[in-house]
Amino acid sequence: MPLNSPVPVPVYASSELKNTSDDAITTYLTLGLPKPNRFVASHTKTDIRLIIGYCAVTIAGASFYLDYTKGWEFTAPWMIYAVIAYFILNTVYTGWVWLVENRQVFEGTSPKGETLQILSLSKKLSSTYKLHFRHTSASGKVVQENTIEAPFSKWFSADGTLHFEPFSEWLKNEIKLVQTSSLEGSSK
Repeated sequence: MPLNSPVPVPVYASSELKNTSDDAITTYLTLGLPKPNRFVASHTKTDIRLIIGYCAVTIAGASFYLDYTKGWEFTAPWMIYAVIAYFILNTVYTGWVWLVENRQVFEGTSPKGETLQILSLSKKLSSTYKLHFRHTSASGKVVQENTIEAPFSKWFSADGTLHFEPFSEWLKNEIKLVQTSSLEGSSK
């Protein structure tokens, strides 16, 4: 497993630093922890977004194909329904991205059934990375919920290389479930 980002990112582009850090969270929680304690990422929200998007594209593609092969006279009665369906699906898609997935970078389950949901935020010209996380027990009770922040310079070098060790240490120190998962594996 590569511990550092293979390609340096521009250190003055906060969106690049944020995206690289977001990707590192999933990598660390699913691959960086000791094997028995790794999280299993949930892709349900992404799958739903893809289904909605593909349905909209299928409607647009089928409309184009039928219009191209059969002509306008054949497709005209159905075109208004296709446009309405496409509009509805794209509205649902936009709502899903903005309201449901809203800044989520990781959602996963530990081997003990505990869930961890992480949302990230970084303002446009800010050098600070913010995470909001929620740790829920297997019974559904919220164990820990907090917002944490740190400067990108804590884990990115001057040339833009992500150093995994300080990043993972920051996550371990701030999120009890991650700390517990990393400690349990090192004692075995």
